[in-house]
Amino acid sequence: MQEGGDGVSQLVTGEAVVLQVRIARMPTRALACAIDVLLQGIVLVVLISLLAGFLLGTEASQALADALIFIVVLLVMVGYRVVMETLTRGRTLGKLVLGLRVVRDDGSSIRFRHALVRTLMWFFVDFAPWFAACPGIVASLMNKQGKRIGDMVSGTVVIRERHQPMASPPLFVPGPLVQWAQSLELSRLSDDLANASRDYLARYTELQPAARDALGDALAARVAAVTAPHPPTFVIAPAYLSAVLAERRRRELIRLSTRRATGLSARPVGQPSYAVPAGPFAPPSPYGALPSTPPAPGPFAPPAPPAHARPVTVNAQGWAAPGSNEWH
Repeated sequence: MQEGGDGVSQLVTGEAVVLQVRIARMPTRALACAIDVLLQGIVLVVLISLLAGFLLGTEASQALADALIFIVVLLVMVGYRVVMETLTRGRTLGKLVLGLRVVRDDGSSIRFRHALVRTLMWFFVDFAPWFAACPGIVASLMNKQGKRIGDMVSGTVVIRERHQPMASPPLFVPGPLVQWAQSLELSRLSDDLANASRDYLARYTELQPAARDALGDALAARVAAVTAPHPPTFVIAPAYLSAVLAERRRRELIRLSTRRATGLSARPVGQPSYAVPAGPFAPPSPYGALPSTPPAPGPFAPPAPPAHARPVTVNAQGWAAPGSNEWH
């Protein structure tokens, strides 16, 4: 992991893709920890009160009482964090409130062993009362990623995960690909892969160029493996993904429109067109301009134009003009 500006660090995944994450600093982590400790304190008071009433009623020995109280404290202080971070993949209630998450150094989700190691280090080293809670504070202040000793040992880091919801990406079909998109076989395209491609397009301008190109090519290859036919001309990965998702959405709208009552829609039920988005997503495309002279067609010949189809009108940016592919 490399440090960037404004608290942003570069995190390298196992596929050598560089991601930018915002590291959680000590004040935010301290507040999350305070929320967790407050909740744990409430639970401890309740459990110890119940345990004390039980021990007084049975006249148990002092040694047994001390042992039971120690076990309860250990289970609440350690067990709570281990269980929560394992089940929620790196979150406790305090982290959930403040939008924080524990991840591994490569950005993947933590597992039981990571949660156990960092929690034991938190309880016995970082904030142990016999060390006056100094080791964790000093380590977090000196480390560039705000890591305490438990994070260093377990290979984890706490990041700020909360962010504004991503805007829906502009989905439309480049002019040369309109007829090809209508012939696509999309039955094998899963929702997970489609959502991953949509998230990539939504964050396209936020990604670093190298990571953006690598991730786009990887997603385009996965989509191409489950769809057919291949594009008849060269197209960049973002435009290819946009075309596939736009066609998928168009077909979904057709399916939804056929289920409506005939009197609910003012527009006759038909085939929705590929709309070129207006506003901030108006052409030219944010994914870059298409080549002015596309390479020679590959082995996949473009499908024949459907009968009675209106000719496609292409604008100066290479995208289909609104409504140019509608049926007569």
